[in-house]
Amino acid sequence: MSSMGNMPSGAQAIADTQRWLERAVIGLNLCPFAKAEHVHGRIRFCVSDAQDRAALLENLRAELLFLQAADPAQTETTLLLHPQVLNEFLEYNDFLHDADALLESMALDGVFQIASFHPQYQFALTAADDIGNYSNRSPYPCLHLLREASVERAVAAFAEAEHIYERNLLTLERLGLAGWNTLMAKA
Repeated sequence: MSSMGNMPSGAQAIADTQRWLERAVIGLNLCPFAKAEHVHGRIRFCVSDAQDRAALLENLRAELLFLQAADPAQTETTLLLHPQVLNEFLEYNDFLHDADALLESMALDGVFQIASFHPQYQFALTAADDIGNYSNRSPYPCLHLLREASVERAVAAFAEAEHIYERNLLTLERLGLAGWNTLMAKA
């Protein structure tokens, strides 16, 4: 997990994020669409060395351009990790407006969407320690770039996709915080 005073190497950030993806996102089936992309190696892990919002926006722009040019059969989605910037959740959450504005300015709104993950993720109207927040808690601040067309196909193919969030809450409630901590412990 990230620590403000001890920044991970890019390789460590990717390893920690892959462990989270495998154990939580795929292992708990929090996202039923992630397993196929992971198994086929179509998830790009990119670590930003940005130390401020402006630099991160430039990294995001570059990654959107990369993904736009990439063959989806090779690179379907990107996890843009940024362990050195936006470590406070409220600052991160504010940045999401900038990220969406960038999508619009690049005429990519409707082509891509950005899903948000953060170590301190907190849904509106929940307590910070609410286990439901863990569905979006990643080891490091992360912007997940998704192709809209792929999301639409996946949702259409998945029966009851609108109930994924509710199912995730039940899964996380059964697991509990102690179970989450055990699941995410390094080993």
